[in-house]
Amino acid sequence: MKRFILPVALFAVLLAFLGVGLQRNPRELPSPLIGKPVPQFSAQLLDNPADTVSPARMQGRVWILNVWASWCEGCRIEHKDLLDLSRAVDAPVIGLNYKDQRDDALRWLQNNGNPYRQIAFDHDGRIGIDFGVYGVPETFVIDRHGIIRMKHIGPLSAPEARERVARMVKELANG
Repeated sequence: MKRFILPVALFAVLLAFLGVGLQRNPRELPSPLIGKPVPQFSAQLLDNPADTVSPARMQGRVWILNVWASWCEGCRIEHKDLLDLSRAVDAPVIGLNYKDQRDDALRWLQNNGNPYRQIAFDHDGRIGIDFGVYGVPETFVIDRHGIIRMKHIGPLSAPEARERVARMVKELANG
């Protein structure tokens, strides 16, 4: 009888961990970048390879970085909400086109609308790696000092866009 106590106790502990894990939102993975400076980069603009975009150009402004790709199904799901968000907030939405083909991305934006002020072209995914991108879409809110304040993994649904991102942008802009 005593030999069953240890396996039963271990099983109970495993069940407790499973129960806690099932209560968590998989879209809220902690990011080690929250509260840290935005990774520095300089990338060609998607629509104008002769020009570049960088976080240094955003200094002094609250801004949103949205990582997306034309091949991404989640990006299709969030796109209408992202268009609405870009019109509703007083902050530029900057795109990071991740591991995509330039022509495919430009065609996708032409067909679906463009919520972005500027779009960095990250063909090889190196900038995404610096941001700790797990997959697309991902959205970051960056304060006027260049500090990442929020990361959202996966599509932004309309309620999330209004309640979480827009609230964070407003708080940072007023603070």
